[in-house]
Amino acid sequence: MHPQHPSKPQLVYLAFGPATYHQEACFSIVSALAHLRQTPDEAIDIQVYTDSPEPYAKLPVVVHALDEATRKAWNQPHGYHFRSKHVLMRQLLEQHPLAVLIDTDTFFRQSPMQLFRRIKTGTLLCNAIGARYGANPDCQLYKTLHQALQARGLADTQMPLVNSGVIGLTAADAATLDHSIALMDEYYPQARQAYTLEEFCLAVAAYRTLELAECTDVIHHYWSRKAQFRAKIQAWLHKHGDDPLSEAALADVYLVNDQLPRPPALHRLGYKAMSLTLPSHQRQFARELLYGCYAYANEFDRACAPAWWDKALENLHERHGRMEAEQLRQCLRQPGLRLSLGRRHKEVERHLLKDSRA
Repeated sequence: MHPQHPSKPQLVYLAFGPATYHQEACFSIVSALAHLRQTPDEAIDIQVYTDSPEPYAKLPVVVHALDEATRKAWNQPHGYHFRSKHVLMRQLLEQHPLAVLIDTDTFFRQSPMQLFRRIKTGTLLCNAIGARYGANPDCQLYKTLHQALQARGLADTQMPLVNSGVIGLTAADAATLDHSIALMDEYYPQARQAYTLEEFCLAVAAYRTLELAECTDVIHHYWSRKAQFRAKIQAWLHKHGDDPLSEAALADVYLVNDQLPRPPALHRLGYKAMSLTLPSHQRQFARELLYGCYAYANEFDRACAPAWWDKALENLHERHGRMEAEQLRQCLRQPGLRLSLGRRHKEVERHLLKDSRA
């Protein structure tokens, strides 16, 4: 592990739980290091607070072992697990003048220094600036909290929402986190079902006091379509996990791109034509299976195949009800679909029928 230097910007991850989150964090860190080479005269410290230090052993990061008791304490008084992000960030700003906390389901498009250049006193860096609070009056956080917040002068319909996949602040603005933590503690009992309560409270705490800056051009935050991006990352780790900082590994970071792999338009047209030979409720399912079967030039796009197939089956179940295993087998063996799946047919069938998931 590399020693910290107090003058360096701090890039910080909070990673705990299933192996998937550690895989995400490791790739995000390597992507930061790969793009940091664009600014070779600048350096950052990378800190990881985690319940599992081992996955980070080959990376130049400072690992802080995070025991369950500490994390539980950070989540009190209601056991709200996203509260720990703000508690950790508050502690970091007691030690450093500038810090960025980044979610694990991210990777870099540009040098991490681009993040730190956007943070100054009076500014909150978030991943993305969202819609106005009043844009969706049917959402739970609006129906539950808007009257109370407006009465206290804390928020109105014009307040911009934020995505907190990235949180960047200077120590001078650390009190914003005290405010957001207090809001979470107060409003969690009323809005416990709201998945986005944490970032909502950050938006309220920053409203009218801080300027907002975003960084979607620097960071890809794949909170949507996670399965496909996780498949790309797992393929990269399978190939480079033993030597994640080799030249080959760093070069391949650029191939794990932010695009969902889709076949060319002509192929998609062919898939649509083929699907017309199937019963109407199976057509979309067939096309989505074929998206996974296409022979993409990018090896990490090809790795998304099982994720496409899983998503196709999930969508089929959602649209038309759960299909029994034998029904699914018959669907996959219809001549038009079987011919279109070609040599991948047995692989697709094996994958979708394994563990009797159908």
